[in-house]
Amino acid sequence: MFRRAGPLLFCAVLLSACGGAWNDPYPAAERGQNVLYSAFTQRPKHLDPVQSYSEDEAVFLYQIVEPPLEYHYLKRPYELREGSAQMPVLRRFDAAGRLLPEDADPARVATSVYEIRVLPGILYQPHPAFARRPDGSPRYLDLAPGELDGVRGVGDFAETGTRELVAADFVHQIKRLAHPRLHSPIFELMAQYLPGLKTLQAQLAEAARDEPGWLDLTRFELPGVEVVDEHTYRITLQGSYPQFIYWLTMPFFSPVPPEADRFFGQPGMAERNLTLDWWPVGTGPYMLAENNPNARMVLARNPNYRGDTYPCEGEPGDAAAGLLADCGKPLPFIDRVVFTREREGIPYWNKFLQGYYDASGVSSDNFDQAVSLTSQGEVTLSDEMSARGIELITSVSPSIFYLGFNMLDPLVGGDGTPAGAERARKLRQAISIALDMEEFVSIFINGRGVPAMHPIPPGIFGAREGEAGINPVVYEWRNGAPQRRSKEVARRLLAEAGWPNGRNPQTGEALIINLDTTPGGLGDKARSDWLSKQFRDLGVQFVVRATDWNRFQEKMRTGNLQLFFMGWNADYPDPENLLFLLHGAQGKVKHTGQNAANYQNAEYDRLFERMKAMPDGPARQAIIDRMVAILQHDAPWIFGFHPKSYSLQHGWVHNRKPGNIVRGTLKYQRVDVAAREAARAAWNRPVLWPLAVVALLLAAMVAPAVVHWRRHERATAAGGAR
Repeated sequence: MFRRAGPLLFCAVLLSACGGAWNDPYPAAERGQNVLYSAFTQRPKHLDPVQSYSEDEAVFLYQIVEPPLEYHYLKRPYELREGSAQMPVLRRFDAAGRLLPEDADPARVATSVYEIRVLPGILYQPHPAFARRPDGSPRYLDLAPGELDGVRGVGDFAETGTRELVAADFVHQIKRLAHPRLHSPIFELMAQYLPGLKTLQAQLAEAARDEPGWLDLTRFELPGVEVVDEHTYRITLQGSYPQFIYWLTMPFFSPVPPEADRFFGQPGMAERNLTLDWWPVGTGPYMLAENNPNARMVLARNPNYRGDTYPCEGEPGDAAAGLLADCGKPLPFIDRVVFTREREGIPYWNKFLQGYYDASGVSSDNFDQAVSLTSQGEVTLSDEMSARGIELITSVSPSIFYLGFNMLDPLVGGDGTPAGAERARKLRQAISIALDMEEFVSIFINGRGVPAMHPIPPGIFGAREGEAGINPVVYEWRNGAPQRRSKEVARRLLAEAGWPNGRNPQTGEALIINLDTTPGGLGDKARSDWLSKQFRDLGVQFVVRATDWNRFQEKMRTGNLQLFFMGWNADYPDPENLLFLLHGAQGKVKHTGQNAANYQNAEYDRLFERMKAMPDGPARQAIIDRMVAILQHDAPWIFGFHPKSYSLQHGWVHNRKPGNIVRGTLKYQRVDVAAREAARAAWNRPVLWPLAVVALLLAAMVAPAVVHWRRHERATAAGGAR
């Protein structure tokens, strides 16, 4: 009987191996669980809150650590609210120590004192750094040699503990900004307002020479930052810096417990990737459960989370969009968030269409499949996506991509004489007009961008709309809309710059403009060809000088370039965070700052110093208008575009709202698991008939051999019987 059933059994096994989840990329144990599935393309480099400053890292870190403040999830314009602390109390004093009224001139402010009250009762995530023995002594803070054998992650420690968040934890993290081994990217900026940071850095550098391992920061004081009581700390800044309150929404100012530094500072930890840079510790809604940045990152619900609730207010339209349906419910909604590394766009997109990712961006490769353009140029979801219940979310990002001129270059920046500066300015204006950014956005990013008139993105104070908001050097207002000035205007300016038809009239020398870039950016062939054509229309020769990232950075630091492509994402919703990119004191070459164009204008710099300390209002707007006019006239940038964010989500995902400034978003999102399971089953039904045909063919091939073998067996048996 067994022999006869062999082929049929083989077919049954073959077909049974193709059940309803035959292509499911996730473990069977996760099926039906309250999990959000996402993907990432670039591995995070830093997860230590003192170092992390990248969007690739923010998607993880902002869910784990809790800064003092955060942004309201739904309200626009962006509004601050309490995070792990109450809204700070700000008091400002003059040089004589007298308290100033709220409307005092910022020039009179000698010190700004922020008193911050930590919310009581907040607990850290379970972590071995807090584990205690029965006698109350730390369990893992004095590990003996050999106790780390077999340990590869924080989950390998058998015991964990927790404790309450206190004010000293915030002060400890601010001290870490000065740690000589950590190299915080905001140290120089913060040291301008907290001079005590440089004092502390010098002390720590000296101590680090004698103490190669863990540095106990609790032994050192930080002038200007003090613990008032268990739940209150005070920060005293030099002068007036209203934007500081926005920094209190960032991980740089989130709490780090000294126990975590001591735990990870033990010998043998770093060799096993047991560091704060790999395993951040926090009080946020999630904790890092798995860290494999080449394949998979997993966030798990923090069982000790303080229990924030979903907002009940938003902006107009939020209620109709269903964004207030979960009003007052405890957060987070999702138990686990699984991120899978996807290096290629096509697998990412296909898994989204199969329902294995809950949301997806829209790349150039899948743009036509995902969306359609109406005759009026409006973007709508394609019929295919609508049929699957997929939703499209769009917004203009608080970002800018631009082409910068290096103002230290004698050709595009001027030779140091007034006449040379004027010629260089007209050259920059001519190129700004000639490079048609509307066409660039249409061709290379599928229209997903708004041509920029100046550095400030729409939605941030200072950005004007309509005719008042255009760049009059590059555009004119016609028929109720901005129209780019003609190439003829650009050619006239080029001639006035001393380069008629792109040549020096005395020597016949051709005008050559060099773009320095890195592979994968504007050095890509299609973009380079497009740029070459734009310059060629002016009679100008265009050369792309591609180089690796490190060499490009070296050229930026030394000012050894002419034209470069750059972008900036606003850290916070204030025009200061965009306009400072052209502040003379931020010059890249002279001051190692963020002013990559090395632009300097005395009037602009004076206005910037006034504007940055002012509250929003008509007076500040007037100063911003003048600053923008200066930039448009001088044209140190070709103001490229503000990108539009296009995001797709399946209908079973709820409470997703765009807003790049708000990064701690996962706690608000909710998934209808049953709807997802039903859709996955419907969209991934195995096609079994080809396998059945193969099985039948195999059976047909095997059957003659079986028949022949059985005949042979019978014949052998009959011969033996005689």
